[in-house]
Amino acid sequence: MLSDMTVKEFLKKTASSNPVPGGGSIAALSAATAAALSEMVANLTIGKKKYIEVEGEMQEVAKFFDSIREELLKDIDRDADAYNQVIEAFKLPKETEEEIQVRKEKIQAVTKIAATVPLEVAKKAFSLMENIEKVVLKGNQNAVTDGAVAAMMARTAVLSALYNVKINLGSIKDVAFVEKLSEEVAELESKIDSIEKQILSKVVL
Repeated sequence: MLSDMTVKEFLKKTASSNPVPGGGSIAALSAATAAALSEMVANLTIGKKKYIEVEGEMQEVAKFFDSIREELLKDIDRDADAYNQVIEAFKLPKETEEEIQVRKEKIQAVTKIAATVPLEVAKKAFSLMENIEKVVLKGNQNAVTDGAVAAMMARTAVLSALYNVKINLGSIKDVAFVEKLSEEVAELESKIDSIEKQILSKVVL
């Protein structure tokens, strides 16, 4: 599994001529990194007398980040698997009319998966922002820049994942499916930049 590799192994595999892990997996990794950094800020707040009033909130925030970080690690492999399914579908035989039809249907089905997985990653990365703002505002201020980096990583993860959604939508014939996902993409894109700026504006150095 990609998520079980060392950092060095993962980067070497990414740099190879193998198309996976690609941008979708990197988006998931970026989001997982954002969650980990944010969780660190929360954990650096817990147990400190100066922040006793927000300890309960920081404990809940830390649990949230821990849970979603694990999901995003799985998404690194889910995205790679989705891409591999598309490649395998294109390799299906196409000698007869029946084979051609089966191949077309399979390609369409797996391409929908390849579009859906990064959209889910984008949504998860987007969901990090509310709690990242909490750790930036209320968390240990000695680690406030870590919260800022988390916000930037989460924004990058959202936009990166959405690029992977859009490139797959271009190959899907199901108009209703494409319209639905395109609307969700547009909504996330329209909000993520302003949320990041809002969080960064509250970082006091």
